[in-house]
Amino acid sequence: MSADAMSAPLPPPPVWRLAQRMSRIKTSAVREILKVAERPDILSFAGGLPAPELFPLEAIAEAHAEALATEGRAALQYSTTEGFGPLREWICGHLQNRGRQSNADQVLITNGSQQGIDLVAKVLLDPGDLIIVENPSYLAALQTFGAYEARFATVGSDDQGMRTDDLERLLATHKPKLVYVVANFQNPKGTTLSLERRRELVRLAQQYRFLILEDDPYGELRFRGEHLPSLSAFDDEGVVVSLGTFSKTLAPGMRLGWVVGPRDFVRSLAIAKQSTDLHTATLAQRAVVKLLARFDYAAHLESLRPVYGERAQAMLDALQAHMPAGTQWTHPEGGMFLWVELPGGLDAQALLPKAVEQKVAFVPGAPFFANNPRPEFMRLNYSNRPPELITEGMRRLGAVIAAELG
Repeated sequence: MSADAMSAPLPPPPVWRLAQRMSRIKTSAVREILKVAERPDILSFAGGLPAPELFPLEAIAEAHAEALATEGRAALQYSTTEGFGPLREWICGHLQNRGRQSNADQVLITNGSQQGIDLVAKVLLDPGDLIIVENPSYLAALQTFGAYEARFATVGSDDQGMRTDDLERLLATHKPKLVYVVANFQNPKGTTLSLERRRELVRLAQQYRFLILEDDPYGELRFRGEHLPSLSAFDDEGVVVSLGTFSKTLAPGMRLGWVVGPRDFVRSLAIAKQSTDLHTATLAQRAVVKLLARFDYAAHLESLRPVYGERAQAMLDALQAHMPAGTQWTHPEGGMFLWVELPGGLDAQALLPKAVEQKVAFVPGAPFFANNPRPEFMRLNYSNRPPELITEGMRRLGAVIAAELG
């Protein structure tokens, strides 16, 4: 080999070709905006963040200490994929109060409810399968379904949630495998599926033989109005699979969620989870069981609701006071978000850099649309800021919008 050849730079390492489906996975608009919004000088209403000052920090710490002190070796060992039995039993009892009858072998513990979405997609979907969603819908669910090469059909929504009349018209010509819905305080809109439409959605699933994936991360956070039963309360044919989580009520960092559904289907999800992560963290599961045994979870929820209700009302009042004429927004009865329609055909994505210059941030609404994205919407989170900062943030945002309108 010549000296020149020996001194030549080595060729670059091979660039592995990513699977084609990776091109269908879009970067989360929320996660990208959080990189900017986490700056301490920014009043951010972008992330779906619960209020950290409401985390039951001492109780969580004590529960972990107790789990380690009394069953530490088991708590640090591998465990079953399905999840810790006493936790699954507690979830069954808790859901019974929400209208869902189930047994522990119908429950799978997951790494947050987001993993539940992924596992359902992994088990159920083949490339090209049709999913029906509201337009707009939860962004991370759209990302997940897109990764499994699903096709989307969309139905509209209003203040009573998904338009089941639109859905029925769509079902005359489309055959979905799955309908995905956030029935309580939908992300991004904050709206709730009405009781009549809940019954109708389950009826349609039973008639047209599709599965409903009911994602319910916010259902415990109702601060106005009457609680509505789970879709599963109307299901006697096994067409509803439900997701839940402790992320919005205890702490998201614990990454504890669950899937509840027909026994055989949940067994398939458990097999899929085995190849993903073996099981959800054993220590976290056992610690939460200790926590729930010594901690008044119902009273904790009662302490959360008025705080979020106060913050939602502060945002509604501030929008009324500071938004230019023609701006419209939803009026949630719970959860963490509301949805704003900008006046004058403004583009929320184009508006965001100007808002950041004024030290306020939001999430543009276009990425939440599975089809036909509309640029004139934005999502605002009210759970993570106290009322006085919400008021100041809406004042800044209103001034930015007014300046764009001229």
